Amino acid sequence: MKAVVAVALIAPLALTGCVASAVGSIVTAPVKIVSKGVDLATTSQSEADENRGRAMRKAEERLGKLQRQRDKALRKCDDGDDEACELARDIQEQIDEERDRVM
Repeated sequence: MKAVVAVALIAPLALTGCVASAVGSIVTAPVKIVSKGVDLATTSQSEADENRGRAMRKAEERLGKLQRQRDKALRKCDDGDDEACELARDIQEQIDEERDRVM
């Protein structure tokens, strides 16, 4: 009987911590959700700079690859390959489009 009374007296004190913790979580949840949404929706200046730099490096890689392909086609064109001349012109158009897109 004494054990039941002791548990009955201690239970409300032990549960207050759980209730307070649950109430605190419920109250702060909207603030956490909104701040997370704002964080995901906005981009810091450093993130924007990193993204721009990454895009520029990829564009430079594409341009380099296209230029190497064009140079190879031009060498074949110089050897008299008419298809290679046409390919070199097509690749040059791609290079021009890529430069316009980057700048």
